[in-house]
Amino acid sequence: QVQLQESGGGSVQAGGSLRLSCAASGNTVTAFAMGWFRQPPGKEREGVAGIWPRTGNIEYTDSVKGRFTVSQDSSKNTLYLQMNSLKPDDTAMYYCAADFGVRASRAMFRETDYTDWGQGTQVTVSS
Repeated sequence: QVQLQESGGGSVQAGGSLRLSCAASGNTVTAFAMGWFRQPPGKEREGVAGIWPRTGNIEYTDSVKGRFTVSQDSSKNTLYLQMNSLKPDDTAMYYCAADFGVRASRAMFRETDYTDWGQGTQVTVSS
């Protein structure tokens, strides 16, 4: 049983920065995919940034390109999200997700490709 624990959320003014962390425990195998998703108030959850640790493939949703950076410590199955130049539209609950299974096909922001999810960490950006 894999457990994901997010940390690093909080409240910040527009233009500020936060760094989210996600630590995976309970599995010593390198994940096939790890990603960050977010759910703004009253909206559906969306993919933000993700990485395939075994290949190094990285993707970002358009709205965060140039501002957010995803990185990993694959030896520890830990995922990070450095968020700079934060905007009020970035306000959301941020979730970490991971997948340790082999799949015939995979899409970075397809939620059903992830089997393990954290509880989420709140990010609030004020104007």
